[in-house]
Amino acid sequence: MSIPLQLTVNGKAVKTTVDPRTLLVQLIREELQLTGTHVGCDTAQCGACTVHMNGKAVKSCSMLALQAQGASITTIEGLNGDANSSDTMHPMQIAFRECHGLQCGFCTTGMVMSAVKLLEDKPQATEAEIREGLEGNICRCTGYQNIVKSIQHCQAGQTATANIAA
Repeated sequence: MSIPLQLTVNGKAVKTTVDPRTLLVQLIREELQLTGTHVGCDTAQCGACTVHMNGKAVKSCSMLALQAQGASITTIEGLNGDANSSDTMHPMQIAFRECHGLQCGFCTTGMVMSAVKLLEDKPQATEAEIREGLEGNICRCTGYQNIVKSIQHCQAGQTATANIAA
């Protein structure tokens, strides 16, 4: 049994039908082919599947696609505001690149999506508030130091310096 679903993904209207058991992350990755949203744990523990839904950061592995009926979804591919250009990066993506806020890259899309929402909601977040805001995202590589530095650099509108801790 398929159920009609309408939503907006990265500014584009999407009309499709889904099995009622389809997870939002499955719709995003498998049907829409937006593979920047990662599947890490399937239990909403790691945050690799984080997307923005109606202005909030949500874990797409713990939601049914039908729960997004009529919603506006932004994935990492649409974060730059220009879904037609893969050459444009969001300032947070640039900061992660410049400040070495990633290693294997698996958690990066979820970290970036969470960090963007965090600074939208709290532009003057302290280091402690940034760390607390990332609690739902797990990185198995970096120890978070450069992830936090990346967010702080984006927050300050700075570019990376040679003194970024490895």
